[in-house]
Amino acid sequence: MAKNLVIVESPAKVKTIKKFLGPNYEVMASNGHVRDLPKSQLGVDVEHDYEPKYITIRGKGDVVAALRKEVKKADKIYLATDPDREGEAISWHLTEALKLADKKVYRITFNEITKNAVKESLKNARSIDMNLVDAQQTRRILDRMVGYRISPLLWAKVKRGLSAGRVQSVALRLICDREEEVAAFVPEEYWTLDALLTMPGTKKAIVAKYTGNGKDKGEIKNEAQLKKILKSLEGAEFKVDSVKVGERSKKPPLPFTTSTMQQEASKALNFSTQKTMRLAQQLYEGVEIKGEGTIGLISYLRTDSTRVSDEAKEAAAEYIMANFGEEYLSERENKGKNDHKIQDAHEAIRPTDLNRDPITLKDNLPKDLLRLYQLIWKRFAASQMSEAKYETTSVKISAKENKFSFAASKQIFDGYMRVYVSEDDKEETNTLSKSIDKDTKLTLKEFDPKQHFTQPPAHFTEASLVKTLEEMGIGRPSTYAPTITTILARHYVTKEGRNIYTTELGEVVNKIMKDEFPSIVDVNFTANMEMLLDGIGDGNVKWKGVVSNFYPDLDEAVKKAEKELESVKIADEESEEICEVCGRKMVYKYGPHGKFLACPGFPECRFTKPYFEKTGIACPKCGKDIVIKKTRKGRRYYGCIGAPECDFMSWTKPAAAKSE
Repeated sequence: MAKNLVIVESPAKVKTIKKFLGPNYEVMASNGHVRDLPKSQLGVDVEHDYEPKYITIRGKGDVVAALRKEVKKADKIYLATDPDREGEAISWHLTEALKLADKKVYRITFNEITKNAVKESLKNARSIDMNLVDAQQTRRILDRMVGYRISPLLWAKVKRGLSAGRVQSVALRLICDREEEVAAFVPEEYWTLDALLTMPGTKKAIVAKYTGNGKDKGEIKNEAQLKKILKSLEGAEFKVDSVKVGERSKKPPLPFTTSTMQQEASKALNFSTQKTMRLAQQLYEGVEIKGEGTIGLISYLRTDSTRVSDEAKEAAAEYIMANFGEEYLSERENKGKNDHKIQDAHEAIRPTDLNRDPITLKDNLPKDLLRLYQLIWKRFAASQMSEAKYETTSVKISAKENKFSFAASKQIFDGYMRVYVSEDDKEETNTLSKSIDKDTKLTLKEFDPKQHFTQPPAHFTEASLVKTLEEMGIGRPSTYAPTITTILARHYVTKEGRNIYTTELGEVVNKIMKDEFPSIVDVNFTANMEMLLDGIGDGNVKWKGVVSNFYPDLDEAVKKAEKELESVKIADEESEEICEVCGRKMVYKYGPHGKFLACPGFPECRFTKPYFEKTGIACPKCGKDIVIKKTRKGRRYYGCIGAPECDFMSWTKPAAAKSE
């Protein structure tokens, strides 16, 4: 009997896939990459045609040994790593590390972990696509070159522990540029004028906006201009000039890509990009469902395609017809614009089975996992449904020589909104309590003038940064979350609420990168590099040509900066805490486990203590401050700052005071 070995990336997939394939197949996990460039050196021979030097990753020796043992028993080996460039590269590294040159080796991919998808992948087994491997290898080498040549320069000139990265440096520049725009913004005054009018026989007022006098655009730049308009409206009769009734449709949203999922999860659920990707990975790899075992609930989560397979479309149509009716089924294909190169071998993110709706999974999924699954489920169901329809009424009103307008909208068919309303759909609409006709005379209740000032560009949030990176063609779906996580971890930026702000350290690093390495942080250069990587993946560009064009300029810029760049001193932020040994004011420092307090007198005084964020709530046991703490695994909880003397702790935030 033939013995087949299937190698996947994640141990979470092993049990599920083994269940689908039966006793003739052994399924094992590589736990991600097994080989990489060495940590201790650049790992790329720049003197000899840029050959990379790969070694087995520390700690992966036992995994490789166990895989080699199973390889010897197997007649056929199927490499079932993730269906993207990185997965292709991991498969290639496995063939090298496991010495599979003389074995029957097949590459299989599936977009979802379901029985049909896995079985179908075996029928469509192929060889490893070396073009995709080279594209990923090039990305890794370029990132290594930037990180390993520029980071030591930042350590020497600014402080240890800093890093530079090909994509993270561009993301930092975008944030710094936005902060400069906000700082340089000069607000301008303007006014709006609304008239609250009632129709004959009604009490509810309609709010009509001033639109000018027929000669201008209705802009009111100052209070003097407003007073002049109000003077001209004294004793004016308000009469309807025209009523235009029409219909508009609102198209259903496209199903999620990685980027749009991250954006909507940030806006609707307040999830960080990192949290969204972690939860989506769990949904893809499989969740234990009572009575069914481990089930993969969504399709592959790293994609920039909105394509949906024919099978998924048919299944969605059946579900919509059965649960909502024929009128809710989309009549035309919902296609998006392809602004840049997409890896269209992938599908959009969707549920593996629409019949597995969020309500039926309520008892099987933890709260946050259920919330993300519900978002994905609703978005996909909506994408296959019909448009929402609105009846629109546009009313133009005259008062002497002045013009006002009023627009009303009434939903006449909910369509896709039956299941899904995005954050952007939540807009307030005016409604008319009764129909209105031309020449109707309206009664003025009052004017509502308001002073405004133009607003600066909004600070970046994680959602808007991801959207900007995607629109500019910087990075790929898999890079957004780690990029944002890195610049936060390096303290180049900080988050307050949802907004991202630069720190002094971030501004210093960004200035060095802009001055010394302008091409690295140039948006167009970085986007063009993504196009070259796509070209390598398509087999149209040679990878060593890209690397050999990139490195000499980087090397020259680093050597120049090492000689000419002056050291920059970043002062540590001072706290109100007093050193218990020498009495100095302690400063904030950052270590591998986050923020802590240290004496500025180091090395004479080495006193340190943990930093805890205060909640402003008194401990119900001893009255000291309640602070936010973390378990060894990183879970947040609330505890007394007086620990261990006081043992109060709570997983949920305590109330500020007991209610009467």
